[in-house]
Amino acid sequence: MRLENKVAIITGGGTGIGKETALLFAKEGAKVVITDINQESGSQAVKDIQTNGGEALFVHHDVNKEDDWKKVSEETIKTFGKVDVLFNNAGIYIIKPVAEIELEEWNRLMSINVTGVFLGMKHIMPLMAKQNKGSVINASSIAGLIGSPGHVLYGASKGAVRIMTKDAAMEYASVGVRVNSIHPGYIDTGMADYASQVTGNSKEQLGKNLFPLGHLGSVKDVANTVLFLASDESAYSTGAEFVIDGGATAR
Repeated sequence: MRLENKVAIITGGGTGIGKETALLFAKEGAKVVITDINQESGSQAVKDIQTNGGEALFVHHDVNKEDDWKKVSEETIKTFGKVDVLFNNAGIYIIKPVAEIELEEWNRLMSINVTGVFLGMKHIMPLMAKQNKGSVINASSIAGLIGSPGHVLYGASKGAVRIMTKDAAMEYASVGVRVNSIHPGYIDTGMADYASQVTGNSKEQLGKNLFPLGHLGSVKDVANTVLFLASDESAYSTGAEFVIDGGATAR
């Protein structure tokens, strides 16, 4: 029960890393607020938690809309009374040469991957500050640490998340709110399926070619790291980068 009596908000919690993390948080004693733009998958994740005896709430949520964030914060406080953890997980992925990126694509991805994280911190961190305690985990990527062809757009968004995390950590350290970023490589989710399709390499090939450990990461690999950052076990970590990449950035 590493998250007993904690309330956690997870964006993009209906599928992939978000859902796996939500299930793990609930198992560890947290009350979980799952937000997602997909009503069906988000509601199903809540049902899965409740079936196993956990407490969860679904809020339909477009992360780049400020009114939606106000709704998430209000519903969370109304239902559970506080917020201890925010996992800014929602994001989209585009691989494209820089000369082929349309401005509309740029603006859309940035609005979700960057503005969504900013709005989450803006509306949730002040609630944490009132209780002088909280943990924010922002989903970046190894694309925010190293360069790769076709990743100017996605890498720019994840680089922004990386430095926003450090800035927010410095701003809120004095009131006990911690902010850290995670940096996964390819994880076996829909994004890896997309990368496989775009590059023409199977997921097995991507794993062997890109990661010294020889395979893609699993959603559990990421969820376990997020659990550590959400728990009091990481009480002395803030403004830090937690890399989950099978050794890719160590080359």
